[in-house]
This record gives sequence, structure tokens and C-alpha cells, in this order.
Amino acid sequence: MGYSMEQLKDLREKTGAGISDCKNALEETKGDMTEAIKVLRMKGLATAAKKAGRTAKEGLIGYYIHDNNKIGVMIEIRCESDFVAKTPQLQGLAKDLAMQIAAMSPRFVKIEDVSAEVIESEKAIYREQLKDEKKPAAVLDKIIEGKVNKFFEDTVLLEQTFVKDNSQKVKDLLGAVVAALAENIQIHRFVRFQVGEEA
Repeated sequence: MGYSMEQLKDLREKTGAGISDCKNALEETKGDMTEAIKVLRMKGLATAAKKAGRTAKEGLIGYYIHDNNKIGVMIEIRCESDFVAKTPQLQGLAKDLAMQIAAMSPRFVKIEDVSAEVIESEKAIYREQLKDEKKPAAVLDKIIEGKVNKFFEDTVLLEQTFVKDNSQKVKDLLGAVVAALAENIQIHRFVRFQVGEEA
């Protein structure tokens, strides 16, 4: 065994993965925690992709009210069973995501939710910003593509860096919970309120 019980416990706490998955990851990486976390994340994303086609009609509503009582968030997370909806992992995910939305103000859940019109509007803004640049069209297209990807990272919840752990994105966090609970889990919708903002 190339790892300690303390490492195993630490890995479980950091990733939410099952004991056998954590053991396998630590054995595969010879006790390297950083690599073990990467292995579990990759496995989580693969598991999430396999489960994505299954029906998710159960779930819960999570919420977060900021300390100053001026920002509030409600989020609907769906899963396959009432049992999973009641687990601490799913309730914790809902709380973490509501805090994420309060802090980072995303506009969309996933990239597919961003309309073609919004993307084209952003590209038009970037083209206008770059109109005086003396660069070949192919280079400008690459710059615009990079700016669109940055727009997704800023405005799409799943693409954002997780505020409580900037080494992972929100989609990695979701993938780890899917892997741990072995169900299709989806962020269905959210709403963010801020005092003084127009609806």
C-alpha cells in the first residue's frame, strides 16, 4: 500500500468519491494526492457523461442568502431518486452552487443555454474592439474565439471556476457528486436576486 489511511481520508473529504475509488486512485498514483484528485475528477466526468441520459425527475431547491440580506439565490437541482435528493452530498452541492451564483452572477447554466444571438452579439463587440488591429483575419478569429471562451467562463455556471476551490470548475464539482451518488444530477435552473437590481 503506497499511501496512508490519513491520505485516504483526506482524499475522500476533498473529492466526495467512494472509498474503493479513492483507494484505486491512490494506488494508481502511488500516493500522489494531486494526481489522485485528477484521476478521480476524470472518472467523475466520465461517469457523469454516462448517466446524463437518464431521467431526473426528483430533486431539491437549494438557497443562499448573503450575510448583508441584499443578495439571495434559489436553485433547482434534479436527480433520479428521492433518496439521493435527501443526501448531505446533494444538499451540500445545492448550498455551494447557490453561494457560487451569489458571488459570481452567472447568466446561464450551461453553454448550450447561450443563444446564437447572444454569441453573435458578443463577437460583434469583439470585432469592433479589434477593428484597428493590423493582424491577419485568421489571427483575429483566434482572438475572438478566445474572448468568446472567456465570456463562457464568466457567464456560464458550469464553466466558472469554483469559488471555494479555484483548482476546479463547477462542472468538475458536479461530476464528482454524480460519481459519488451514482445518479444523473442536473442543475435545472436558478434565480439570483440583488436589492436595487432591475428584474
